[in-house]
Amino acid sequence: MPWHQITVITHEQLAPRLADFFDNLGAVSVTYMDAEDEPVYEPAIGETKIWTRTQVIALYELDVEPERIRTSVYGRFPTQDLLAWHYEEVADQAWERAWMEYFQPMKFAGKLWVCPTGQEQHEADTVCLTLDPGLAFGTGTHPTTALCLEWLAGNDLTGKTVIDYGCGSGILAVAAVLLGASRVIAVDIDPQALTATHDNALKNQVQDQVSCYLPGQFTPEPADVVLANILAKPLIEMAESISALLVAEGRLVLSGILHEQAGPVMDAYRHCIAFTAPVQQEDWIRLDGCKR
Repeated sequence: MPWHQITVITHEQLAPRLADFFDNLGAVSVTYMDAEDEPVYEPAIGETKIWTRTQVIALYELDVEPERIRTSVYGRFPTQDLLAWHYEEVADQAWERAWMEYFQPMKFAGKLWVCPTGQEQHEADTVCLTLDPGLAFGTGTHPTTALCLEWLAGNDLTGKTVIDYGCGSGILAVAAVLLGASRVIAVDIDPQALTATHDNALKNQVQDQVSCYLPGQFTPEPADVVLANILAKPLIEMAESISALLVAEGRLVLSGILHEQAGPVMDAYRHCIAFTAPVQQEDWIRLDGCKR
């Protein structure tokens, strides 16, 4: 069925309050979008970062009168803080599958295919990972994930234990098993990420080799490879605990790092990790090294 879609631009201080107000007025969903092409690279852990000028978008069922919503909103908030109010009726669609338009089969290091459901690739001497990210981050289209997939596909993982810290959709965890790892421990602060990881492990028939944990449920144990595709700030803050997860001569792979952040991240780990040269894709860096 179609929906009423109401869009308004406001500043970052008002946006969360406006979103809550839309929700209280019966919105079935409220989302944020950037109104001025302003990049957001690194929110703090647990923070929902929004933009200086944010577009707040609310969806309502057709029995709701948009003018009543407008009257309520303008009666609650200062008019000068509500810009570009727009209303339209939008057709229904399979929202959870809309990302498929932009997600096509991808090949990494000549060995690993990552494909949306229904577009699997069957090629000699390759493995194919079928992926539905669900509500969690990670399809392989972003440079931070692609850099990690290239590393996994380019290294021998046969029989190794791998920890994927910040697993998102589980793409790295599942890829590691398909590429030969005997066991992967997937850790994330977001329960939805663990659900997506479990579902994608099941889809690729590797569920018996992938264990999912929230950080508080995870008992640290030595691993041959530790992957952490997070962000520079938490990578620096958790340097001791992340490096402690590795066996001697284990391999550490760090991503989610902007070019200018590579130095500080490397400095946090240098006492125990011997890094190779950073690998760059667009503005993003992958660091990998061996535990001393």
